[in-house]
Amino acid sequence: MHTPLLPSRTIPADPARQALVVLRTVFTVAPIVFGLDKATNLLTDWPRYLAPGIDGIAPGTAQQAMYAVGVGEVVAGVAVTAVPRFGAWLVAAWLAGIIVDLATIPGYDDVALRDLGLLGAAVALARLAARYAPDHRVHPGPAA
Repeated sequence: MHTPLLPSRTIPADPARQALVVLRTVFTVAPIVFGLDKATNLLTDWPRYLAPGIDGIAPGTAQQAMYAVGVGEVVAGVAVTAVPRFGAWLVAAWLAGIIVDLATIPGYDDVALRDLGLLGAAVALARLAARYAPDHRVHPGPAA
């Protein structure tokens, strides 16, 4: 008799549920990692991604603005874990703000376009969560 490596309840068999798990994982981990990195700038020099017009109206320095952005990203990542139906929309809105910011910086159109793709994936997560995680938990069992 063949025994699967992982119990069936670990990985849902339904492809849409699998997509939900993948997107939920990505949109939990990425915002938290990038948010925490706003304090260290290990991955990149985050203040250079703040448009001059926004930097001009934000209180404090660009780095201080990035600290606030980092906190927002960590909150968004935690929200995706805790309440994916809400958290995914929060991430989508956050990405929309990033796209507007980047669209006003010459030479960052490629990054803004990438973030547009991420926004689409966040919306897909929100829609999947509305169907498969209506009570804020991912249930790996068969669909009703």
